[in-house]
Amino acid sequence: MVREEPAEGRGTVRPRLRGWGGVAAMAVACALAATLLPLAEHEADSRRDVPGPARQNPSGVSRARSSAEETCKDPEAGLRPSGASGPAVDAIKKRGYLIAGVDQNSYRWGYRNPATGRLEGFDIDLVTAIAEDILGEDAKVVYRAIPTNQRIPALERRTVDIIARTMTINCDRIRHVAFSTAYFQAGQQVLVPKGSSVTAFDDTLRGKRVCTAAGSTGEAELRKESHGAHVTPVPNQLDCLVRLQLGEADAVVTDNALAAGQAAQDPSVTLVGEPFTEEPYGVAMNLEDEDLVRRVNKVLEDYRESGAWMKAYERWLASDLKGITGPPEPKYRKG
Repeated sequence: MVREEPAEGRGTVRPRLRGWGGVAAMAVACALAATLLPLAEHEADSRRDVPGPARQNPSGVSRARSSAEETCKDPEAGLRPSGASGPAVDAIKKRGYLIAGVDQNSYRWGYRNPATGRLEGFDIDLVTAIAEDILGEDAKVVYRAIPTNQRIPALERRTVDIIARTMTINCDRIRHVAFSTAYFQAGQQVLVPKGSSVTAFDDTLRGKRVCTAAGSTGEAELRKESHGAHVTPVPNQLDCLVRLQLGEADAVVTDNALAAGQAAQDPSVTLVGEPFTEEPYGVAMNLEDEDLVRRVNKVLEDYRESGAWMKAYERWLASDLKGITGPPEPKYRKG
């Protein structure tokens, strides 16, 4: 059983915050009750625990990035799975706990339940499986809340071992971080209040105030084509839902997997149009941690084949994202 490692200053969850009727209240609850370590806390310790071969190597990273740029035809193709240990896996074992970068505001994926004070969701279940594989049944996890645009810097600085935070695998990102094989397939879509004149990711957005998370693929798509919208990037997706509720935004562009959870929190909003991108989610790691990438891919193989993936889907996502019959098939590099 994975144990969440508490941080100093844990707040008390207030019973009156049960339920999901007020997302603004939920955001306050998350801030008050969060036991996640701040991004910069104990950064030196996490770096020191990594043996020499797995530390950041600027020349090695440069070579890896150049290779990614030259060969990026299928960014989802990952390293073949292996249960063998190496420098990164051994460092986690020596330390005695896994440091995972997660979200605490994405309902169904990674969120702090105000009724229990615990982190829950599809991504949290996956972190649990990874920690138990490396450290055993009584594994400890230190969770760190990572804003969308800080996911890559957190891995490059080795503030975390892994990021499990609805992070899309794409050609730009594999220049900076390594990914597992895909564990979920989503797509960008538009979330609006019911009755909105916005009907899709098209010119009905013209003149509208559109919110998206900074550093997200939604922001990247809006940079390519805004359809005349006024775009406001914010640190986290939940901020966009709050802006929508307060009348400070007319639409949100985000992954449909996240938007479905937001619509479940607030029945006054709805998804419109069709997904206009493909967003394969992967667990992200430092470019140098090849042994950890292979280990996580082994965990994902077991997770798919054992039925654990489907159990997590049915528990967290099936009510909002219907009709999914199984996880995406893993893709591996040749050789």
